[in-house]
Amino acid sequence: MDRAGIRLIYDQDQRIDVEYPGNRREVTPHVVRLVGTGGHQDGAVIYSRLDAFNADAVIREQLKYFKHIGQSLEWKLYDYDQPPDLKERLQSHGFEIEESEAIMVLDLDDAPAALWQPIGHDVRLIASADQLSVVMDVQRQVWDEDFAPLTDYLTAVLNEAPDQMRIYVAYVDGKPASAAWIYFPLRSQFGSLWGGSTVSEFRNQGLYTALLATRAQDARLRGVRYLTVDASPMSRPILEKFRFEMISTSWPCKWKPASTLQSD
Repeated sequence: MDRAGIRLIYDQDQRIDVEYPGNRREVTPHVVRLVGTGGHQDGAVIYSRLDAFNADAVIREQLKYFKHIGQSLEWKLYDYDQPPDLKERLQSHGFEIEESEAIMVLDLDDAPAALWQPIGHDVRLIASADQLSVVMDVQRQVWDEDFAPLTDYLTAVLNEAPDQMRIYVAYVDGKPASAAWIYFPLRSQFGSLWGGSTVSEFRNQGLYTALLATRAQDARLRGVRYLTVDASPMSRPILEKFRFEMISTSWPCKWKPASTLQSD
């Protein structure tokens, strides 16, 4: 894989041009940001074009903007973003730097035959918003977090753009055991993989692989060329077995307005 070339395509496709239901995309001279338009949705900066001279001023500008509209903010930072010390600058402005993720890409023209085999597990499609409680139950069991923002986002996609999302739950003996989804942005060469969470008692049974294969097959049917995923240290070795390659390291950098911090 030409990693430099793929990274250029990825930036244009997944950071600059991408749009998500439930969010309003805004383009400024220095950043591309998403503003949540409903429920618990928060904001995000998904792309930046900065240098050592303007970085701090632009960061302050974004904080002022999101504080004014009362939204928390995630700044999605990549290891090749400029200036080189952008992570330290964000931290100095009050961002919490979370655990790094590996940005991984699979060229489906080079995918192994294992992804095209019939699915041997009980994998079910979640086709409407009223079925999302099953997905959230799996997520809460795995992560023990508040998934209200995710519920709002998935609900928005299923209601506003159902053709752009495929959500799946894998069952074991009739019990929801693992959940994952794939998003297909409009006019995109990529399908982005999310979720892939398995309840601890059902791990090591091939559920992650089954959900990966299910979504890869969806992507191939749509004529999508690449799959991408923000991989945790746990999932990265599995993805590498299926020829995913890392093109970058990223960090979710989180910031909350002072009023939100005081009410937590």
